[in-house]
Amino acid sequence: MEGTPYKEATAAELADRRVDEMIRFADPSGNCLEVFHGTALEHRRVVSPYGHRFVTGEQGMGHVVLSTRDDAEALHFYRDVLGFRLRDSMRLPPQMVGRPADGPPAWLRFFGCNPRHHSLAFLPMPTSSGIVHLMVEVEQADDVGLCLDRALRRKVPMSATLGRHVNDLMLSFYMKTPGGFDIEFGCEGRQVDDRDWIARESTAVSLWGHDFTVGARG
Repeated sequence: MEGTPYKEATAAELADRRVDEMIRFADPSGNCLEVFHGTALEHRRVVSPYGHRFVTGEQGMGHVVLSTRDDAEALHFYRDVLGFRLRDSMRLPPQMVGRPADGPPAWLRFFGCNPRHHSLAFLPMPTSSGIVHLMVEVEQADDVGLCLDRALRRKVPMSATLGRHVNDLMLSFYMKTPGGFDIEFGCEGRQVDDRDWIARESTAVSLWGHDFTVGARG
């Protein structure tokens, strides 16, 4: 990480996170990152009170979409410095992110570091929390439907209706959180093999559904 300043974790921070060594640094957009090794593991299974199981393991906790000031800087840093794989891109109208209509397009980039299609993505648009959305995946479509039923009964504000994405094939819906970002709750996400996966450009958000206007109305 030549040219990227970092700090080593204190003994108290190592003890708090149960890791052997850790460094902390910021990406070009100011997001704080921590890199560690030698973590302690919790071997008990997470048992949901609703009976479903989350898809994690070697695929990590799910994915997160963060806001970035500069999509080109984010691409360079995460692909060329940290070694994430660019799995997908989506071209956005420049005026959507506050740029002149005749300016260069903005890019929504999707990065992977394990078999999950993407674990990280960047939207070149400011948000109050710095997070656009966090995705968690469950094993079955019925689990998604049951969660949607619970959210609607409790009048949780929706950000997007049920739908299936083009790039990772996730069957999901979006709901708002008190923290100012969205939760995507889904299943059936695509897994990729980097030996034969070729990065591509998606020209649509979803195959069907995912009406994001409900979030604006809500």
